[in-house]
Amino acid sequence: MADLQVTHTEKDRYGNITALCGRWGRVSASQAIREIEDRTNSYYVEEFLPRVAVIVASGASGKYLRTEADRSSRNNLDNLPTR
Repeated sequence: MADLQVTHTEKDRYGNITALCGRWGRVSASQAIREIEDRTNSYYVEEFLPRVAVIVASGASGKYLRTEADRSSRNNLDNLPTR
């Protein structure tokens, strides 16, 4: 299992995360959800210490990616630069 740092995201026109990106490349949100759930790969954001894990959450419109809750909003997926 690889532990991959997320530095950028891709979003659709509504602001929904469609892909995670890093020095390792790009993975679609649906693929990242499968990998996290299957424990094939894990993803994290490390804008500031400590790093936070990217997790799978469930909402009204299905599963989506988000970071674990902490005291900083700067490391949230929505606040990362987009490509």
